[in-house]
Amino acid sequence: MTNPYARELGDFLRARRGRLRPHDVGLEPGGRRKVSGLRREELSLLAGLSTDYYQRMEQGREVRPSDDVLDALAGALGLDHEERRHLFALAHAARRPRPARVDRGPETVPDSTRRLLRVMDTPAVVLGRHLDLLAWNPMAEALLGSPDAYPPDRLNMLLLMFDDTLTGERSCPDWERQALDFIGMMRAAVGADPTHPRATAVVGELSIRSAEFRRLWARHDVRASVSGTKTFRVPEVGDIVLDWDTYPLPGDPGPVMLVYTAEPDSADADRLRLLASMRATRSALTDRHRRLAR
Repeated sequence: MTNPYARELGDFLRARRGRLRPHDVGLEPGGRRKVSGLRREELSLLAGLSTDYYQRMEQGREVRPSDDVLDALAGALGLDHEERRHLFALAHAARRPRPARVDRGPETVPDSTRRLLRVMDTPAVVLGRHLDLLAWNPMAEALLGSPDAYPPDRLNMLLLMFDDTLTGERSCPDWERQALDFIGMMRAAVGADPTHPRATAVVGELSIRSAEFRRLWARHDVRASVSGTKTFRVPEVGDIVLDWDTYPLPGDPGPVMLVYTAEPDSADADRLRLLASMRATRSALTDRHRRLAR
């Protein structure tokens, strides 16, 4: 049976090789090419490896590359720091005779983290290692909508992003960039535990029903934690542009807190405060109606 880490390593190498063009590494394209990226023999030459050895790595066959070989591959592929770390992690795991024991217990959010969420005056959520939505604060609910509308197993950032009933979000110019960031975080989680049932379920479902997800997943981008900017289209107050950052919480691997913030004294900050005020008013009215109905 193929080692799952070796298989993931082979897929990662193949994807990274496919994104390089001969001119990127100083080679002449020469003649008609059957592949858009580098050929295996071209990358092998650049890394100083035999083509047969490299081919076995891509096929996920039993190979245990040394750190020197990994260094050579990282240089030939032009990997950045995060991609290089991912390459080494996969290869080191593939060297072991049997996969290491990985904690697959249920993910929990400490009470202290929940208290922190409640006192924050900006939208924030806690995401599990496979991007499950574990906790959120009232500001996040005002911005993103109530999670109560979804069953617990559907509260996953990737499942929600590729939900066919929410396609209006895809008109945002930064939708694909944020989708790639979340996919990169899932890739990092899969690299740490390729056979985890939750990862298999989420990736498997999306791979079947979304050609868009398959295209982005095939890139094999990897992210440990990310930040960026997102435009939220909120009918009540108009577009809100927010910065977002992820902060790791204790644990190995642990959940992350995703926090959205607006530039101080900006129109976006004013719209966010207005949205929060509107939510608070609706919540107070709902509570009052409940009391009157008793």
